[in-house]
Amino acid sequence: MNRRSFVKYSGAFAAYSVLPVSCRNLEAKIYGPIGLQLYTVRDAMERDVLGTLTALKAMGYTDFESYGYDALQKTYYGMSPVALKVHLEDLELKTSSGHYGFADHLWSSKDELLAYTDSCIEGASRLGDEFIVWPIVREEDRTPDGFKRLVEQLSIIGERASAAGMGFAYHNFGYEFEQYEQFMPYKYIIEQTDPAHVQLEVDFYWVARAGKFTPKEIIELAPGRFPLWHIKDMDKVTQDYTELGNGSIDYVNLMPDPERAGLKHHYIEQGGNFAQDSMSSVAESAAYFQKHLRQLL
Repeated sequence: MNRRSFVKYSGAFAAYSVLPVSCRNLEAKIYGPIGLQLYTVRDAMERDVLGTLTALKAMGYTDFESYGYDALQKTYYGMSPVALKVHLEDLELKTSSGHYGFADHLWSSKDELLAYTDSCIEGASRLGDEFIVWPIVREEDRTPDGFKRLVEQLSIIGERASAAGMGFAYHNFGYEFEQYEQFMPYKYIIEQTDPAHVQLEVDFYWVARAGKFTPKEIIELAPGRFPLWHIKDMDKVTQDYTELGNGSIDYVNLMPDPERAGLKHHYIEQGGNFAQDSMSSVAESAAYFQKHLRQLL
């Protein structure tokens, strides 16, 4: 990082850097280093990929979940997977999973879905990732028929990913916990998909906001099936996103047992509502995580 970039980002990780060295060993536990879903800092990534990654490393983040893969150009952030991996390795960083545009293929034919899936697997494999993730269902598709179709598509993708040696997971929002006459979509997804092929990325913010389950209770729906976690907080008044420790989710007392969950990678995330800016927020969240939550994982 050059001096200009360092000055630009130094304020973002100032809160983290004042921690004692003994409190900044973020890779000491068996459940992996502290991770970040890069969508959180999408504005910074659009401006300067390498400068942003360098700044994030200084905060203690060394494991990332990607977003925004271009399946036609086969690029991440305008770079080939190989080029991005080289940059990550030079910084002693890595990605372990990624969110992909599967929502656009809910109603695609099997051949179309598999063609897209194969491109995602190719990109993720070249990055060295363990998982690809279906991140969202479009609003117009959040119907009983849409969720039934979702289960069919998840199974097709999961089987293809497993055959390629790649893990596949479904990421929840809050709409999966609404009760339809026939079923609750989240339970339906769990019951109608094969755990050997379809795993779950739990977003604890959306679990808490839906209000049907606590973080510990959601794990009990399918123990061992939650290898990926999104850890983020909820504003006490607006219920919007906020920095870890500023909100209403008491992770100190509500954090599930990582072994029972099947945890492999955990990512801090904040989709918006930053107190100052995205980089300052992830620095604050990293410092809080290390001080209060690291020992739980």
